[in-house]
Amino acid sequence: MKFGFSLVFLPLFLALFSLVAAEDRQSQHPERISGSAGDVLEDDPVGRLKVFVYELPSKYNKKILQKDPRCLTHMFAAEIFMHRFLLSSPVRTLNPEEADWFYTPVYTTCDLTPNGLPLPFKSPRMMRSAIQLISTNWPYWNRTEGADHFFVVPHDFGACFHYQEEKAIERGILPLLQRATLVQTFGQRNHVCLNEGSITIPPYAPPQKMQAHLIPLDTPRSIFVYFRGLFYDVGNDPEGGYYARGARASVWENFKDNPLFDISTEHPATYYEDMQRAVFCLCPLGWAPWSPRLVEAVIFGCIPVIIADDIVLPFSDAIPWEEIGVFVEEKDVPNLDTILTSMPTEVILRKQRLLANPSMKQAMLFPQPDQSGDAFHQILNGLARKLPHDKSIYLDSGEQVLNWTAGPVGDLKPW
Repeated sequence: MKFGFSLVFLPLFLALFSLVAAEDRQSQHPERISGSAGDVLEDDPVGRLKVFVYELPSKYNKKILQKDPRCLTHMFAAEIFMHRFLLSSPVRTLNPEEADWFYTPVYTTCDLTPNGLPLPFKSPRMMRSAIQLISTNWPYWNRTEGADHFFVVPHDFGACFHYQEEKAIERGILPLLQRATLVQTFGQRNHVCLNEGSITIPPYAPPQKMQAHLIPLDTPRSIFVYFRGLFYDVGNDPEGGYYARGARASVWENFKDNPLFDISTEHPATYYEDMQRAVFCLCPLGWAPWSPRLVEAVIFGCIPVIIADDIVLPFSDAIPWEEIGVFVEEKDVPNLDTILTSMPTEVILRKQRLLANPSMKQAMLFPQPDQSGDAFHQILNGLARKLPHDKSIYLDSGEQVLNWTAGPVGDLKPW
């Protein structure tokens, strides 16, 4: 069965689809992820690696958070919660000599404007300062120049430390982090801001807040396509066409009057509930290719429509994104209605069954306290799969590979 119809029959179509979907939810159990991906998703990292957490002066983490508690609910908050998780995790070791990995807790994204927008401009100096500190006070960085260290860098473009792609590309990854494993929300193939071997993670979305907005599972999905957010960013892209590479503008221009599309810049109080009433949720790129909408769509069982060319999605070795989502190339946005309405009903229902799998949802969250299979554990799984380290990462005594004076002049100033 395919969706091909006149808009005259839209109300009948949505009612029919909701009925079929509701019956399917009642008669089917959530579908287990098949093959190796499902096994990877359910891996237990405990016993497979040991992590040493550097104890840094509080000016690198706790004091920054005390100045601005908003950082705890920001989409970049993974860096804070990962630190808290590791402090009490069974993978933590207090003996650095037995550690497989070394973690440096630096809250480089906790610098927000009054409007809550992140300012990445101090981040490079802060990160350089922390690395100088650990390389001076401990011998472990110097053994590998960071090749057995990992850092959480959830900025728009990771360790390139800028929110505009053009400037992020110009900056490149902070030179001192070139050998480290970067745990970051940004992921795009063949991009200077994504090193090979990086671990792509979901952005932080508050689990308790989403839990509080759950509605009954048998609620009909009466919205076909849903999106709330910017289509243009006049403040930062006054001429238009640069923001979201024009993809969001194309969504608005092509479908603002299409009754299949419930799209708007308004962010209603019922946002979470509306996602649970929708069949498809648009997840287009913005300044960066990723956003919390992806997490929200998975949690609420709304099929994510991913519009971001070459995106690398969170935990892609464990989550079968091709099976649960719909990928639309940016150039094909004008055909969105045809692409989605021509999708067979059985394909849609299978995607919904896979999205109903609790392990899928759990992998996208950073809950407090942590829970088996959550995003914390998926990060550890990713680190464990990179072991054992190749002997080539270890340097001879006194050997240096990284250039400590490379990068923009402003990054070299003391923090």
